[in-house]
Amino acid sequence: MLLAADVGNTNVVFALYDGRAQKARWRIATDPRRTGDEYAVWLLQLLTIEGFARSDVTQIIIGSVVPRAVHNLTVLAQKYFGVEPLIAGQGAAGWGMAVDVEEPRSLGADRALNAIAAHEKYGGDLIVIDFGTATTFDAIDFNGAYKGGIIAPGINLSLDALVGNTAKLPRIAIEAPRSASVIGTNTEDQMLIGVFWGYVAMTEGLTAKMKAEIGRPAKVFATGGLALLFDRHTALFDHVDSDLTLDGLAILAERAA
Repeated sequence: MLLAADVGNTNVVFALYDGRAQKARWRIATDPRRTGDEYAVWLLQLLTIEGFARSDVTQIIIGSVVPRAVHNLTVLAQKYFGVEPLIAGQGAAGWGMAVDVEEPRSLGADRALNAIAAHEKYGGDLIVIDFGTATTFDAIDFNGAYKGGIIAPGINLSLDALVGNTAKLPRIAIEAPRSASVIGTNTEDQMLIGVFWGYVAMTEGLTAKMKAEIGRPAKVFATGGLALLFDRHTALFDHVDSDLTLDGLAILAERAA
């Protein structure tokens, strides 16, 4: 079975795959200082709880936007599973797609993996929106080539900046506003309206501009932790796929086998 590790700026998500079928997934906060031994203590217990053995893992792939974390995950793979891990975007696990931007090497692993998975699973011209630490918009053409995109601050980063740089605004949780009105009558509601509906408007507006520039019908996909929340309040998305990045890792590992 395949153990896939998606290392983001906020969390590392591990998933166990049997072919393309995901069997389990686990999440831990990203900390580049976490050693391979620390990962092993945590992960091996979770494998056992889910009814899997260490020997069930025969292949490991790592996709990371945090370069410092790759070494310790490589130690985890070698020391505790006896496996030399694939690194997404390198060697046998190269992207296998055209990256039609000025600096192809600057493309983040998560965005490349989203593009690979979206093209293989759905095809056609695509726009993938990933609601993560940053909110990213990526354009993939009908041939599967990555054409570029947009990077915007994630909604939690924006909220942190708002609260951190004002003296009296309270910290609030990200959720849909309780009222349909966009005129708030207290501080918390006004903040939530501004952040939530502001992000919906930004997402819809930027996507409309991308579609106009692409000039062909493009399907829109959402992924990331807040995708399901936004999906309930906009008709923008053709599909919501929370496992797009992990599925991209599984696809690369299958190609490299």
